[in-house]
Amino acid sequence: MTRKTVRIAMNGVTGRMGYRQHLVRSILALREQGGLGLGDGTVLWPEPVLLGRRAYALEALAEKHGLDEANISTDVDAVLADDSVDIFFDAAMTSGREEVLKKAIAAGKHVYTEKPTATGLDGALELARLARAAGVKSGVVQDKIFLPGLLKLKRLIDGGFFGEILSVRGEFGYWVFEGDWQEAQRPSWNYRSEDGGGIVVDMFPHWEYVLHELFGRVTSVQALTATHVPQRWDENGKPYDATADDAAYGIFELDGGAIAQINSSWAVRVNRDELVEFQVDGTEGSAVAGLRNCRAQHRSSTPKPVWNPDIPATYSFRDQWQEVPDNQEFDNGFKAQWELFLKHVYADAPYRWDLLAGARGVQLAELGLKASAEGRRVDVPEITL
Repeated sequence: MTRKTVRIAMNGVTGRMGYRQHLVRSILALREQGGLGLGDGTVLWPEPVLLGRRAYALEALAEKHGLDEANISTDVDAVLADDSVDIFFDAAMTSGREEVLKKAIAAGKHVYTEKPTATGLDGALELARLARAAGVKSGVVQDKIFLPGLLKLKRLIDGGFFGEILSVRGEFGYWVFEGDWQEAQRPSWNYRSEDGGGIVVDMFPHWEYVLHELFGRVTSVQALTATHVPQRWDENGKPYDATADDAAYGIFELDGGAIAQINSSWAVRVNRDELVEFQVDGTEGSAVAGLRNCRAQHRSSTPKPVWNPDIPATYSFRDQWQEVPDNQEFDNGFKAQWELFLKHVYADAPYRWDLLAGARGVQLAELGLKASAEGRRVDVPEITL
């Protein structure tokens, strides 16, 4: 067995997502399992280089997880100039992502990044072109298709369970506290459009790859956005005006004829089993998938309800659905995609979630905002490099 150390610059690891999902549950989890085997006797050993603006926060993370304090830095340019660093990962603020990814590509680093990859489609496509021209490999986090619930849903699709898929209905969101009497569970920049915030910019890239991967490419979008909570309080307890949308109600036409409707909101209280759920209806059956669970109802076992508001229901609609079994062990979705990207970089394994795929998400967010501003349906053209 040959162990190959892979140094990964991780920018933005002091943030919630960068720390919990990417550092702890992905990279450090790979170290805990002894590295990542490539199948040829080589085991990759990830060595994170922690990047951020606050040295004291990086030092605290290094101490907490037993990492070498020599592998922390607040100087992005110095880390990119280090030839021992192969991969640059970014989970910092959206508004600075395009610039830092350009620097990483110019430095010859393979890049892996959170979404959105840029603040507009032109910038996202430029990143994809730059990476291709530089001969570096790229990956964009598309974690939700690796969730157990959606993997079970895909199993149903691949098995022909639905027949012809007619529609997809998604509900996502939860109440994000304003920050005055209870601390907000999301950073304040998410609610300032000038800092790259907004639920359309954040969530429509997710919906693009979920719909594209499972049901078909999005061919048109209609959307209505809202800022339901106009004032919030930042991390220092100071009030500020929320300039970004905190809710979006979208309708998407899909290649093949299915219609998807997805509501996204940070101003909704949850009355469903999971924070996100998708109901898929087809001619032969239906299913409801969340983060972890998936329930199905086949045509042969579909009841025949009759509308009668004069008497109480004597049965539970939820009890008429059947749980889709796990049938396998599910790993953390972020970790699963990290493994695929590392195998892509070091073993040339197939990988399709690159910067061009990320640009499709930016495109859908951009056109969703346009559709809302203009009050009309907007076509979503296919993009290529």
